[in-house]
Amino acid sequence: MPGLSLASRLDGAVGGKTASAFDRAFGMKTVGELLEHYPRRYARRGELTPIASLPLGEPVTIVAEVVSATERRMQNRRGSLLEVVISDGDGRMSLTFFNQPWRLKDLTPGRRGIFSGKVGEYRRQTQLTNPDYELFDDIAEARAEAEVTARRPIPIYPATSSVPSTLVQKTIAVVLDALGDVDDPLPDGLRARRGLLAARDALERIHRPEVDDDIPPAVATLRMQEAFVLQTALLQQRQFVRALSATKRPATPGGLLERFDAILPFALTPDQQSVGAQLAADLTGDWPMNRLVQGEVGSGKTLVALRAMLQVAESGGQSALIAPTEVLAGQHLRSIARMLGPELAPELMPTLLTGQMPAAERRRAALRVASGQARIVVGTHALLSATTTFADLGFVVVDEQHRFGVDQREALRSKGSSPHTLVLTATPIPRTVAMTVFGDLDVSTIRTMPAGRAGIQSFVAPLAEKPSWFARVWDRVAEEVAQGRQAFVVCAAIDSDQLAADEKTDEPADAPAAAAPPAGESERTRWGVVQVEALLSRLPTFDGIRVQILHGKMPSDEKDAVMQAFARGDIDVLVATTVIEVGVDVPNASTMVILEADRFGVSQLHQLRGRVGRGGLPGLCLLVTEAAPGTSARSRVEAVAATLDGFALAEVDLELRGEGDVLGGAQSGARSSLRLLRVVTDADLITEARAEGERVLADDPALLRHPGLAAALERRVGVEERAALAKS
Repeated sequence: MPGLSLASRLDGAVGGKTASAFDRAFGMKTVGELLEHYPRRYARRGELTPIASLPLGEPVTIVAEVVSATERRMQNRRGSLLEVVISDGDGRMSLTFFNQPWRLKDLTPGRRGIFSGKVGEYRRQTQLTNPDYELFDDIAEARAEAEVTARRPIPIYPATSSVPSTLVQKTIAVVLDALGDVDDPLPDGLRARRGLLAARDALERIHRPEVDDDIPPAVATLRMQEAFVLQTALLQQRQFVRALSATKRPATPGGLLERFDAILPFALTPDQQSVGAQLAADLTGDWPMNRLVQGEVGSGKTLVALRAMLQVAESGGQSALIAPTEVLAGQHLRSIARMLGPELAPELMPTLLTGQMPAAERRRAALRVASGQARIVVGTHALLSATTTFADLGFVVVDEQHRFGVDQREALRSKGSSPHTLVLTATPIPRTVAMTVFGDLDVSTIRTMPAGRAGIQSFVAPLAEKPSWFARVWDRVAEEVAQGRQAFVVCAAIDSDQLAADEKTDEPADAPAAAAPPAGESERTRWGVVQVEALLSRLPTFDGIRVQILHGKMPSDEKDAVMQAFARGDIDVLVATTVIEVGVDVPNASTMVILEADRFGVSQLHQLRGRVGRGGLPGLCLLVTEAAPGTSARSRVEAVAATLDGFALAEVDLELRGEGDVLGGAQSGARSSLRLLRVVTDADLITEARAEGERVLADDPALLRHPGLAAALERRVGVEERAALAKS
């Protein structure tokens, strides 16, 4: 089977059974994907793994020594049980094997080996049940060979209970033995300048290092490869868009945009003016707009987008705004209709289209969209459905990009003829993340806030040290309501009593709102919407205060009715899940209470806080947490309380969580497949890789002289994403 390439199918390289196991465990289908599964760390034959620190319930791979092995008959069922005790010289743990007495010959006291399994507990002692293991060579082996072997690092791979690290190591060895030449994706000049290895050599050294010194050059080479291929893929996407011809959408004197600006009751902020000018220029460019606008909650991004929609509408073009939730889509529609006013709204006929609408209403809306009567369309994923057609889709606006994958964005774009695209986000993006995730987009930033904002004060209510503050939180809410103001209370769950382990959040969000906490932090969500409503109904201070609940499982019309009642002032306190995270605008809401705030990510807490202090009223945000001082959970909450600067918080978020969460799983294909690259620490490397990618594409746009790079891009971006790009 010589001459495997990185593009070869895994089942042809290692057999169908093994390939299926790797596909199920890691989604791997090719040799290249297997070889990109790099070791997590390296062990030594002479070092033993500390047993006391092994995490319960997790798959582990450890190096240990056999202390004893005994076999006994089982009492309650037929067969025998083999119990093996292993040690790191300090702690001990047991291995149990059912009906495998022949293992006694191998597992003799003094033998060392590598053991893989899921850590369990029995009679207060940690154990591995039926683990995989590989024993090191017997002492009788030749001493010279043993000395070489003792120095050789053992790769320990990310593993699962069905595919242990030892199986990953053996499978990679089989593939490396059969791998032919590997075309190098890096230009020769870059490789020489940085002293990097050839691609084939780097793979060999990271997976099968002879000595410790083999590993750093391999990691440096593969990290630069990753940065370079990723940045070139993003630059190519930008090239693809710029190769398309766009319908120019100029504003005309006395047209819709000029009429709208004349009725605006306030002046645009300097940033709104400059970003608006960029969008206006993009709409008359030779290629379709492909721009990201980031700005704080309440900075006026929607207004900037609406002005661009009006410019598109002047030529009869339609604009589609896709929002992540029904509540937000409804809010956008009402906000747009209100801004347009009684004169412009009937001309543009802003129309809502969501999956939850009654069938007859949805048919009427779809007809207005298909006929071109509705020049502004607002909706959720329903806009992506095959039954939704547009007369002349000229402009796509994606709100809260982190909730939509690349494929969804492209599916909407494919409904027009190279429409202009604008992505909005209220989650400020660190520069390195912007380059790594949104490198195909031009980025604009709105930093200045509209005048008349009274600001927000944020406080941590640390119940671990001061449990009495819980009662004070509710008194403070009642005081605000007594002054004629309104309040939000946000919970991480709908009903904490019925909370299933795999159903901890309500709406998708940028951070796993109720993910399993680290050791030492509370594991149970105590406050759901249902529990808080029951608590408030019993408090004497809440007599006469109108409390209502809102969550994602409620019917669409009911959710909308509750939000509108809150906006009218018919509800004093809204107890909700993160369904209110983005876009909900109630100027009279002054107070935001976030219970179990440590269960939310930094940017999500910042988003939620931005729901108050939107009018002339000063905002108050109370971050309630039981997390102990010094924990990472508590650090997140304290970071949010310390500053209102979302851009500073985005950097804090990146430092605290790492890019795995920040990039988000929804960013499909090339964008989320970071293996060795770290956007926190590799900013200079990413910048250099991007500059190098620009040079290569400028000199060789079709990559005819860079076959290794072309092949790497083909593997990385994949067939599906190419198809999506072609549609755009």
